[in-house]
Amino acid sequence: MPGQYTLGKKERLKRRKIIEQLFSEGRAIHVPPLRAVYKFYTGTLDSPLQTGFTAGSRQFKKSIHRNRIRRLLREAWRLQKNDLKEKLLAEQKQLAVFIVFTGKEMPSFEKIKDQMAVLLNKLTKAVS
Repeated sequence: MPGQYTLGKKERLKRRKIIEQLFSEGRAIHVPPLRAVYKFYTGTLDSPLQTGFTAGSRQFKKSIHRNRIRRLLREAWRLQKNDLKEKLLAEQKQLAVFIVFTGKEMPSFEKIKDQMAVLLNKLTKAVS
């Protein structure tokens, strides 16, 4: 399973109850222009790592811009998440992460990919 560059249905964070719990009880990491809210779980998630993505409608009024940002976030996450997933499997932990784009202008993929790498390193350190 580790080493797969996919983002399947079981790896997406969809349950409203878990998302609400994540924002009320979770911890946050801020790596401009990204903010990640995360929480560790025991036995309640379908996958060891579940993720959700969003871009605010206050900054980006048009849905095409929000959708583009979410696509860029998902792609950067998909390509770089394997180290974190392997660490979670080794530690036998489950992690839910919600990533919020907080920037004010449309980003490039390179910028998001670089910042996502920093964010994933911080999350990996938080696991251990």
